[in-house]
This record gives sequence, structure tokens and C-alpha cells, in this order.
Amino acid sequence: MNTGREATGNTETATIYHNPKCSTSRKALQRLRDEGVEPTIVKYVDEPYTREQLEKLFADAGVTVRQAARKREALYKELDLDAASDEKLLDEMVAHPILVERPFVVTDKGTRLARPLDKLDEIL
Repeated sequence: MNTGREATGNTETATIYHNPKCSTSRKALQRLRDEGVEPTIVKYVDEPYTREQLEKLFADAGVTVRQAARKREALYKELDLDAASDEKLLDEMVAHPILVERPFVVTDKGTRLARPLDKLDEIL
């Protein structure tokens, strides 16, 4: 999985963990491009996370496993993840990347879960 690259026309490097079906993820990608940053795009549904990648993203973004979970996702409820340990939740996030909130954005200045989108201001 890519971790970032030199952006075209800008010295900033960035990676977005992107789901093109998500409007917030699409808006975050557009915001990066509007700032002159052409990020590495990781379509995490096609290129699933490893446990280590998720642990690093969450730690770097300052979010917990629970804060990074899509609790409104039907699968979250089906798997009864409210009652699960954080370890079990993380296992399920690796197995089912749709359970991970999006988008995570990594730049030279830090990592953020870009929800709300103005979180990007902290790392651009």
C-alpha cells in the first residue's frame, strides 16, 4: 500500500484512503486538489487495510478504534460490534474495510480522519 508521493505542482505529499462512493471522501479529494495537492489515492475497499496500517492511522490521527468505526453501517449492527472488544472490532475492520470511517488523509503535516472536512485545515 502506498504511503504518499510527491504531489504534482506542490511539494506537499499526501495520501487519501478513499471510497469513491462516499460524498465526504469525494469532497476531501477535491479539497486536496483545490489546494494544489494531487494525492496518492488508496481505494481501501479494493486494497484492504492491514491491522498494522489501521493501528498506525488511528494512532497518528489521534482517534480510537471506536471513533474510527462506522457505527451506522448495517454490518456493524449485524456483527453486534457495540458489544465487542476493541480487538474484535479492529479484526472486523480489517476483514470488512467498509466498517472504517473515511476518509483518512495523510500529509507531511499529519494524519486526520477528515470528518468534518475542516479537519483537513490542520494538515494542509
